[in-house]
Amino acid sequence: MTFDSSALAWGKNDNGLLPAVIQDVNTGQVLMLGYMNAQALQQTQSTGFVTFFSRSKKRIWKKGETSGNTLRFISVSCDCDGDSLLIRAIPMGPTCHSGKQSCFNTAETALETLGNLIETIRRRAKSGSQNSYTKRLLDGGINVYGAKVLEEAEELVRAAGQEGRQRTIEEASDLLYHTLVLFQGEKISIENIAQELRRRRR
Repeated sequence: MTFDSSALAWGKNDNGLLPAVIQDVNTGQVLMLGYMNAQALQQTQSTGFVTFFSRSKKRIWKKGETSGNTLRFISVSCDCDGDSLLIRAIPMGPTCHSGKQSCFNTAETALETLGNLIETIRRRAKSGSQNSYTKRLLDGGINVYGAKVLEEAEELVRAAGQEGRQRTIEEASDLLYHTLVLFQGEKISIENIAQELRRRRR
């Protein structure tokens, strides 16, 4: 979908800059806040890498131009007043200059935890290491990770009925992990699942 930047309130501030919140598209984590003028937004869209206007350097700068920790641009939207931007991106390394993933020192939310687990499974899928349990499951195909999903589902129900709350949480965690491995093995993304849930909600 093409984003029409002409409707944005560029003239609302004397400097022609709009705040841009950067969000990890895969985990939902808020990574940083930067500022964009029309040129920075145009370069972000045309190059595929998030680009800002530096208020201290008084110039356009590509995030990660020195560190290499770039932000791969995915999408842009604006708020209802057209005076701030939400940029969804994929971080190619830590976003903060301190070496942390996010510039915001906030506790990880439940959805971010799930997103990080999905990303870890994706990385393991690309790994050549046979020391990875996830990699061994994926290499075994549906017969291996499918059997684990069935096993963990049975253990979850048994825990809920007989073993108490903590064991139920533990077994639910096992089932969720193995289900996400199955999604990876069968090339099903969490967005595919979300689309089906949205369809049902309608």
